[in-house]
Amino acid sequence: MTQQKKNYVLPIAMMFALFAMISFVTGLTNPLGLIVKEQFQAANWMTQLGNAANFIAYAFMGLPAGMMLKRIGYKKTALTAVAVGFIGVGIQVLSGQMDYQPGELTVFWIYLTGAFVSGFSMCMLNAVVNPLLNTLAGGGKKGNQLIQFGGSLNSISATIVPVLGGYLIGTISQDTRISDANPALFIAMGIFAVVFIVLAIMDIPEPHKESASDHKVKDTHSPLSFRHFVLGTVAIFVYVGVEVGIPNFINLFLTTSPDAAGAKGFGMDTAMAGSIVGTYWFLMMIGRLFGASFGAKISSKAMLSSAATVGMIFILIAIFAPATTKVSMPVFLSDISFGMVEVPVGIMFMALCGLCTSIMWGGIFNLAVEGLGKYTAAASGIFMVMVCGGGILPLIQGAVAD
Repeated sequence: MTQQKKNYVLPIAMMFALFAMISFVTGLTNPLGLIVKEQFQAANWMTQLGNAANFIAYAFMGLPAGMMLKRIGYKKTALTAVAVGFIGVGIQVLSGQMDYQPGELTVFWIYLTGAFVSGFSMCMLNAVVNPLLNTLAGGGKKGNQLIQFGGSLNSISATIVPVLGGYLIGTISQDTRISDANPALFIAMGIFAVVFIVLAIMDIPEPHKESASDHKVKDTHSPLSFRHFVLGTVAIFVYVGVEVGIPNFINLFLTTSPDAAGAKGFGMDTAMAGSIVGTYWFLMMIGRLFGASFGAKISSKAMLSSAATVGMIFILIAIFAPATTKVSMPVFLSDISFGMVEVPVGIMFMALCGLCTSIMWGGIFNLAVEGLGKYTAAASGIFMVMVCGGGILPLIQGAVAD
């Protein structure tokens, strides 16, 4: 048994790397949304369309991803996902190279197509890493603990993206174009290429891959036969919308000029706003490290209930605190240090929500698939469908903001 666990070290490390890559590519939609606002003179809801395209792709790809896990296994599904991700980011790069005329939206639609294709990749990768980590750990508290460790790397990557994006893109103005984000996009494509090569030569366990004889057996049950799994899918829809919406609208509010027609904002420099968003993801990393450290001792249910309660309190404070009330908060800067920045008190409490959203993904997934056994692969696919909440809820929030 000890030897078997040692053999899982490299697959687990690879899943951790994929966790980080998911966050890096997904996080690029945040600074790109700010560029869209300026280049296309877009409304708030339109700045969220790249993010929406990325997450709505989960609704289309979730079930096929679950079927791929059962038919071709984890490794081939992951390799397919990485290849698709390379193409998706490449399409976004292509959109930045096209001639753009004010009022003409062809470039915008090609950019959205790239974000949509990238979403297919992120969905497949999520369908791979979560059930595999949970299974290799043996489920239960240990499964939650391993997913929290992977989530910590996911948060590290998410912390870097807005800071790196702000640094590489620079100050966003009406002259900024999607092509200005090319350095960040090229980094993403390079990561995809390296991961594909490493993954291709690595052995990955296949605990849920069906044999030829399994294809002929028709099962009368499905993951939806389990009440706790159905509740988990609802929870993940809402959770991902909250997790993505908070940093997106922190960035949008802070970078909007307070004297813009009919709009309220703070008029902060893009790079500094990105640092504050990075602080939200940094706090998510801290929370996930806590979850990973104590995940084997504290139940997912207790952890999730506590985090949700505190998160609601923070958001209520953010809603009702006057925007004119300022506070100095420490933020994670581009030179990998901390500095004090004055922000509205509500923004500070929104950033603190990172501590609360941190452990929710692992906790919800762990509770939702507990005891599903052979239905785990299909369950992962259905679960990924509901991640589209990360695109739908922020889109609604953007319309409300307008």
